[in-house]
Amino acid sequence: MTTRTPLATETLPSRWPTVAGAVVILTVLTSVLLTAFAWPSVRSSVHDVPIAVAGPATAAAQIRTALDQRLPGGFAITEVADTAAAEQLIRDRQVYGAIDLSSGTPNVIVASAAGTAVAQTLQTMATNLAQAGKPGTPVAVRDLAALPADDPRGAGLAAGALPLIMGGLLAAVLLTRLVGGTNRRVAGALAFAATGGLAVAAILQFWLGSLSGSYPANAGAVALTIAATSLTVLGLESLLGHLGIGIGAVAMMLIGNPLSGTATAPEMLPGRSGTLGQLLPPGAGGRLLRSTAFFDGHGVTHAVTVLVAWTTLGAVLCLAGGLRARHLQSTSATEAQVSTQLTESKPTDRSET
Repeated sequence: MTTRTPLATETLPSRWPTVAGAVVILTVLTSVLLTAFAWPSVRSSVHDVPIAVAGPATAAAQIRTALDQRLPGGFAITEVADTAAAEQLIRDRQVYGAIDLSSGTPNVIVASAAGTAVAQTLQTMATNLAQAGKPGTPVAVRDLAALPADDPRGAGLAAGALPLIMGGLLAAVLLTRLVGGTNRRVAGALAFAATGGLAVAAILQFWLGSLSGSYPANAGAVALTIAATSLTVLGLESLLGHLGIGIGAVAMMLIGNPLSGTATAPEMLPGRSGTLGQLLPPGAGGRLLRSTAFFDGHGVTHAVTVLVAWTTLGAVLCLAGGLRARHLQSTSATEAQVSTQLTESKPTDRSET
């Protein structure tokens, strides 16, 4: 009777320097994640927030001086003649709100749908100014573009930003793993952008009640954001492989999402980080969705331009990656054919010799 030696089921233990290296890498990654998501929120403040001041030039100048004293550099003020002009700037998304002095009594016009944090800041600042000038003076507040009654804080829109970007990233990863061929991957990404846009907009608008406006326009805004994200990552992967997916994830998740300003406003993020965020799909997508949902599509030019540019870039990268893959395949096939011909010719040469 023979006895079989049991097979080893466990690998040898790793060396302690390997364990230490893994711990260091994990610590660095955790620190980077925390910094990326927490830093913009902790360091957020009001700076260069565009608002309008309506009324006589003298009164407007006094408000400008008072705001600069209380919050230096906090607001970028546009002076207009009357209430109608201020309201038009708000509807066109050129300003977040206005202080109206045209009636003699200070009134505040806000657009909470453009950003609840800015609306609250403007209301508080106007109330403090009125109390400082004439204690007990009431300040009327009018919301020109209010959030839906089912979601008065805009929580659904803010919370939906991250899953939207994750959906684009997951689409790129799954298509890379499950679908072969550049054309089919691009077609799959565009098809998912369309179906994903319809699904996400339906959930936000009809179930959670976080969106108003035209459902097709909202679905189009979501679809364009998904397409810009997924095609960009697909293009990077077609050229750089796994490294391309990593670069795309860092650009969209660790940079684009925290700097999108969707939860507050780009002007409230530290330094010029909000400006950078608006040049990436998460920030542009968030602004586009707010415009279609609450402002009848006004102020969408910049966001649409950014998203179309990223979508086009992703398609070009996919095309370049596909052409390179076909070139490599053609070169490999030619080399293999030449090698086969050389191998087949060797016996003939020997026989002739």
